[in-house]
Amino acid sequence: MPVNPPVNKYPVQAGFSVSTRKFPHAVDRNRVKRLTRECWRLQKQTFYDVLQQRSLQLAVFFIYTDKKIAPYTTLHSKISVILKRLENEIAKGDQSL
Repeated sequence: MPVNPPVNKYPVQAGFSVSTRKFPHAVDRNRVKRLTRECWRLQKQTFYDVLQQRSLQLAVFFIYTDKKIAPYTTLHSKISVILKRLENEIAKGDQSL
């Protein structure tokens, strides 16, 4: 009898990174990471739902590459674009199966 893998309550592991070279002060790096984590936190539930429907798990790592701290609204929209692209890639993967 086949055993289905357990559906994880948290189907995504997310990591965040900010370059020490571009932001030499820890205060600035921490602010960028805090802002991006908050954007992720507010938008992750719909992404969780997509993955749970397909019984998938994913590890995502966000690397901030800009030289300036972007406003929260910009980060929010960019995280949204990234999540939509990931959802589209997952949907493409399902069609090829």
